[in-house]
Amino acid sequence: MMKEFKVRVYPSKTTLPKEKQLAWALAQLARANTAIDPEALAMAINRIIDNAAAACAAINRPPVAAARTQALAHPRKNGATLFGLPSDQTFECEWAAWANNVAVRELDMHDTFLAADYSHPGDTIPAIMAVAQQTGKSGNDFILGVLTAYEVQMNLVKGICLHEFKKDHIAHLAPAIAAGLGTLLRLDTETIFQAINQSVHLSFSTRQSRKGEISSWKAYAPAWAGKLAIEAVDRAMRGEKAPSPIYEGEDSVLAWMLGGRDREYTVPLPEPGQPFRTILESYTKEHSAEYQAQALIDIAFNLRRKKIDPKKIREVVIYTSHHTHNVIGTGSNDPQKFDPDASRETLDHSAMYIFAVALEDGHWHHEKSYAKERARRPSTAELLRKIKTEEKKEWTEAYHHPDPAQKKFGAEVVITLQDGTQIKEKLDNPNAHPNGTKPFQKKDYIGKFNTLTEGLIEAEEKRKFLKHAEAMKPYNPSLPPGKLKGSQGDRKGIF
Repeated sequence: MMKEFKVRVYPSKTTLPKEKQLAWALAQLARANTAIDPEALAMAINRIIDNAAAACAAINRPPVAAARTQALAHPRKNGATLFGLPSDQTFECEWAAWANNVAVRELDMHDTFLAADYSHPGDTIPAIMAVAQQTGKSGNDFILGVLTAYEVQMNLVKGICLHEFKKDHIAHLAPAIAAGLGTLLRLDTETIFQAINQSVHLSFSTRQSRKGEISSWKAYAPAWAGKLAIEAVDRAMRGEKAPSPIYEGEDSVLAWMLGGRDREYTVPLPEPGQPFRTILESYTKEHSAEYQAQALIDIAFNLRRKKIDPKKIREVVIYTSHHTHNVIGTGSNDPQKFDPDASRETLDHSAMYIFAVALEDGHWHHEKSYAKERARRPSTAELLRKIKTEEKKEWTEAYHHPDPAQKKFGAEVVITLQDGTQIKEKLDNPNAHPNGTKPFQKKDYIGKFNTLTEGLIEAEEKRKFLKHAEAMKPYNPSLPPGKLKGSQGDRKGIF
């Protein structure tokens, strides 16, 4: 069972003791985490493998290479390692976290959690791993930090909606990382409290990063949250204070950036002594695309097996949740989602593009499915214009169902052919979802890692990484010489 923590705005004339503030409750939670639940441990290891798979697959993409060259300018003896580089090359932990998180996030292919808001809780791992490496913490401490970060972020996502007010989801990510670092470093409650307050204050930004022409900043934004959280924890450890109450104050984030002074939120938190198991409610991606598109890809594959000729399609209607319709569907009113020349980041947030390509090709690839020559295919452009999304109340209600076993992130697709024939296909959840037809297991995470790193990482290095992951030891796999682009740094920027 979880306890409910009520959060609302208080006028300045009402002094709210820190013991009644959400940030203090989160700090207490972080301070008290000392025992690892076995099932949660197994899932944390899966997430570490999953992150490495996505990061290595993206290792030579320009945004990842750019972030890495920034980190290369900040070497540190006994610091933290970078994806792709030998483990004897170490760097300042905040810059290692920065570069590694951009790599993890770039392909939009690691884990997800959707509730009142949405998140990628795996974004918490690079910062915690980097600090664990630099401070020489044990694997046990590392996993405890990861579980705290998941617990904080996912419960904030359950209780406080950010996208309703056009705020980016990194506003929940930064305090989660600060809390996780508090657990990792075994800090006192007061220090963690100050770090969380600073992290919340600094991480609020608009969600324009995921709207219109989406750029590579979509991958950088979570890395920014991790870097700022590390620096906030460092300042708090040196005795620096932070704005407070950061959630409940008269000029707080709730008052001016979220629901306002009359809004009350309820954040679920574990009872004292309760093991942290919320990580088990997260789910990974089988395909490199926005999570709400995972089921659409699986549906398209099912429909393709019915031998539908795309040229004979008159209309495609995708009935789905409010969130899917408004974020990646036609409800977003983003013309860029129909533009084959839009950025990869835009196309992986286009339900129309993703469904069209999956239906035409019958397979999905993290690079080839977004290649310009693929996106510009005339038949795809024609099919794109025939696709629209519509919200259905039952899908929205299932999306927000409080019981994880009852949640649905799927859709029903109705294809109308030129002769009026209708073909319908429905899927409650993506195949890889815990409630899907083929839930991901340990072997699937390892398979994903092996597939995405094929031709990049040598077999012995793969075995070494997987062995370290199972032993809870923070380790980033390296590429052989010549495989990693931009590993010598550059002179393009200030650093």
